[in-house]
Amino acid sequence: MSHPVSTRIAQQMAELNSQGLVRSRRLSCEIHDGVGIVDFSHNDYLGLASEPLLAQALYQGAQLHGVGSKASPLVSGYSKAHQALEQKLCEVTGHQACMLFCSGFSANNALMKTLFTHHDTVIADKLVHASIIDGVQSSGAKLARFVHNDIDSATRLVIKHPNSALVTESVFSMDGDCAPIKQLSDVCQQYNTWLIVDDAHGFGVVNHTLCNASFVDIQVVTFGKALGCQGAAILASQHVIDYLVANSRHYIYSTALSPANAYLALSAINLLESEPQRLEQLNNNIYFFRQLATNAGIALSESITAIQPVIIGSNQQTMAIATLLAQDGFSVGAIRSPTVPKGSARLRITINSNHTQQQITDLVNKLATQLHSAGLL
Repeated sequence: MSHPVSTRIAQQMAELNSQGLVRSRRLSCEIHDGVGIVDFSHNDYLGLASEPLLAQALYQGAQLHGVGSKASPLVSGYSKAHQALEQKLCEVTGHQACMLFCSGFSANNALMKTLFTHHDTVIADKLVHASIIDGVQSSGAKLARFVHNDIDSATRLVIKHPNSALVTESVFSMDGDCAPIKQLSDVCQQYNTWLIVDDAHGFGVVNHTLCNASFVDIQVVTFGKALGCQGAAILASQHVIDYLVANSRHYIYSTALSPANAYLALSAINLLESEPQRLEQLNNNIYFFRQLATNAGIALSESITAIQPVIIGSNQQTMAIATLLAQDGFSVGAIRSPTVPKGSARLRITINSNHTQQQITDLVNKLATQLHSAGLL
């Protein structure tokens, strides 16, 4: 007799398969001496994940502080490596205090779940990350959504729910557009509402003079994008961080981020500060891609960040074009519903500072060919 859970799994997987929505793992693509798949799908915007200097920093961090933290931060897993990284992040962003997590999902989820209760209302951009939504739902707080990046829509909800909290992202991971942080901050300050920003895709690559303690009450940064490594942090006032440290179950009951990874993240921040040409090259590559794509007649969004979505529409056609591009030697993200709204499946092309102009040119040419063949160009 089949177990009821097994039966339900089989039914749900069959339904997902019929809709072209089955997710599965695949080995990451690698480029060796310019031969193989050219990857336009990852979030390593500044090419730090394969930087030899940081590989050496990881080794040095392990030699100095150990490979693992061995315990939760409140037992014996909090080291000088963690403290130094937190202090650097506070210096960069202007916040009073910081706490580290093993992933951005854990940081967002812990923040929402710990900070809010059923007495609270959380106002959120319609397109905030799933980790935020899950955390708010777990907290029991009321969730009010405003139209994506719409100041008027956000303002109406803040007026209706003063003394609350508003959550947005600095750069939205699927559309690549930026939130109007300054305008949202002005509205929130007027109605005594905290502004919380998930800065995962902005930290290190977008002007930090807007997303900092001057405008943002609580800021979440992750290390797996621009910094090319692993981990995340919540930055806020001292009393908020003290409260989260004392009450966040994610933090209390999880083994702390590896001290070697904390040392690595600090080294990555220092490297970016000493090598501003990496960011300059990224921006040059983004401009070059957008110019070529526009000349080829490829419809783009208004994003000027590394995330450049090309809307296809149907899930099946998006997967088909991504597969053909892979056969041509290019890996791009194929993003389908329900990750994005139904009917807005897209190729999520991400540019990084290590891409050459020839690679970008070849991608645009192959993409234009596939879009034309599919009747989309």
